[in-house]
Amino acid sequence: MRRLRRLAHLVLFCPFSKGLQGRLPGLRIRCIFLAWLGIFAGSWLVYEHYSSYSERCRGHVCQVVICDQYRKGIISGSVCQDLCELHMVEWRTCLSAAPAQQVYSGLWRDKDVTIKCGIEETLDSKARSDAAPRRELVLFDKPTRGTSIKEFREMTLSFLKANLGDLPSLPALVGQVLLMADFNKDNRVSLAEAKSVWALLQRNEFLLLLSLQEKEHASRLLGYCGDLYLTEGVPHGAWHTAALPPLLRPLLPPALQGALQQWLGPAWPWRAKIAIGLLEFVEELFHGSYGTFYMCETTLANVGYTATYDFKMADLQQVAPEATVRRFLQGRRCEHSADCTYGRDCRAPCDRLMRQCKGDLIQPNLAKVCALLRGYLLPGAPADLREELGTQLRTCTTLSGLASQVEAHHSLVLSHLKTLLWKKISNTKYS
Repeated sequence: MRRLRRLAHLVLFCPFSKGLQGRLPGLRIRCIFLAWLGIFAGSWLVYEHYSSYSERCRGHVCQVVICDQYRKGIISGSVCQDLCELHMVEWRTCLSAAPAQQVYSGLWRDKDVTIKCGIEETLDSKARSDAAPRRELVLFDKPTRGTSIKEFREMTLSFLKANLGDLPSLPALVGQVLLMADFNKDNRVSLAEAKSVWALLQRNEFLLLLSLQEKEHASRLLGYCGDLYLTEGVPHGAWHTAALPPLLRPLLPPALQGALQQWLGPAWPWRAKIAIGLLEFVEELFHGSYGTFYMCETTLANVGYTATYDFKMADLQQVAPEATVRRFLQGRRCEHSADCTYGRDCRAPCDRLMRQCKGDLIQPNLAKVCALLRGYLLPGAPADLREELGTQLRTCTTLSGLASQVEAHHSLVLSHLKTLLWKKISNTKYS
């Protein structure tokens, strides 16, 4: 037994004694190979992490570019002075998923905020990371000098019609845009103010925030400078494995992911409350004041919640107006339905005869959300609820077809789900 222990000890520490080399001639080579493989793999992971971080996280570039435009008088906004002169906006943790959209947690006037800023993807990748790249002036080229407020109003209305559809509520939204542009309340919109708000409208998420600002489940806009804007603080993540490095996520088996969700995530009643909020958000997207919106990347990584477990949509980047999706699909050539996909999962059927995409999506928002909730709510659900909840979620995931055909069924299924969950947590501390 002692000899076996000694042998095991020597094998673990790559033995190089002559006697052992004679008995185990290939052991030394294998140990050296494994050691170098481990060093190489570790070095590669470290390199990938830091190179990816330096590419994704360029908040300092955003600030330099925005403040340069502000000092030149090209842009303005309610946050510009605090950001560029008083240095009252503190950049904290980088949350960016892609270089073109910079996202940071931060602090502004003693409030936790999320800082968002766009960097053009055409930046020279060979430029030094500490150098401020020259931003294409195309972003702040409209409106031009001499544009009247009437012309700017019409220009904004046309833009909103193209992106949200021809809706009777749009003139009121244009009024809100002009009111926001006049951040200093001097009853006039300067050229810098108009350029800033126009640049903001080109950002998909900002347009969504503006359209959904009256909804409780979208983050509130706090201020802006040029096309940099601040929203309420980053909501808590609903799926803790979303915080893992991307290289590690595929290595986790589904069973372990579910276990992490249960161990590290909120208790089941809190998850039920978050799910009710998510279902309410689906209602808000369906025939709201400014049209219908589609969730085109339905993952739990985009689901967030406040300290009191009220649902907040963590990322609106992949929520798209119906008019935008239809414009993308109209006349699009296809061989199969995968060719008719907007974003990640807004998919329309392909007309094989005409070889063109149809205009209606295969799956409504609710069906995709219910597919998420099956993995989020069923693990750890109370025994007396699990069977009925599973049945309702399965029914919900089968919703499909034209929006006009499923509208009544859509509303009924959603109402039943909310009622079932609410009954379980009402009159408890979780409500």
